[in-house]
Amino acid sequence: MATLSQLIIYPIKSCAALSVRAATLTRAGLAVDGVRDREWMVVGENGQFLTQREHPRMALIVPRLDARFLILCAPGMPALALPLAHLPAAQAVTRDVGLWDDRVLADDCGAAAAAWFCAVLGVRCRLVRFGAAAVRATNGRWTGGVPQPTLFADGYPLLAIGAASLDDLNDKLLAAGRPALPMDRFRPNLVIDGLGAFEEDYVATFALGAAVITPVKPCPRCPIPSIDQATGLPGPDPLDILQAYRRNVRLDGAVCFGMNCIVAAGAGERLAVGQDVVATLAF
Repeated sequence: MATLSQLIIYPIKSCAALSVRAATLTRAGLAVDGVRDREWMVVGENGQFLTQREHPRMALIVPRLDARFLILCAPGMPALALPLAHLPAAQAVTRDVGLWDDRVLADDCGAAAAAWFCAVLGVRCRLVRFGAAAVRATNGRWTGGVPQPTLFADGYPLLAIGAASLDDLNDKLLAAGRPALPMDRFRPNLVIDGLGAFEEDYVATFALGAAVITPVKPCPRCPIPSIDQATGLPGPDPLDILQAYRRNVRLDGAVCFGMNCIVAAGAGERLAVGQDVVATLAF
């Protein structure tokens, strides 16, 4: 039997992870104590999203939760407290921001947050939060023509990776005289033990109690797995190893690792590390 070994959310897109023991499943992804995965995002002066691809120091912005705030820490900086409560609509300052081909109406988080992020990253930027009335949908091409909601994730509300898939990659890295990589380089939401290497590629559904999660699209990989999430420093890119055996013809030869998923049933269910996962194969 497969089991859920890690649950991870990323409150701010491309910043550090928050590993948790339990989370609520929503149609738009995981939520913990009212904080949703990729609910906040850093944008440049032009409103376009920023990521570790260009700003690897984003890995050093570490979130933690308390009762009323999302607390952010970064080296050499005082902590920044972001209120969890949304401003009333009449007080919110909204911005039209860009994420890939999408435009989203987001709430600006104010001058103090902007100054803090500018100081950490060394660029002029703003912090925004997914608007309470905003809507963003996945690409229906991969979801059977039915758009699914997501926030500021690259394209889908969940990313699942089997632990054995990383083991397989690490065996190849070690054989090439290179160090093994931790799972955090690949930034999943769900890590599943008990599958074969890359078996997640062939799963029709993952059932976790009453929740049903459907893998819909292989995840093309960018250079972020080369960034050490503990130091924010780029290093050797594992894509040179992965490209030898993980190119996907369905995505024009893109190197893929992990599966983007949507929520087919069970929104509102509570997921917990250690619970059983029933994987039904697609053939």
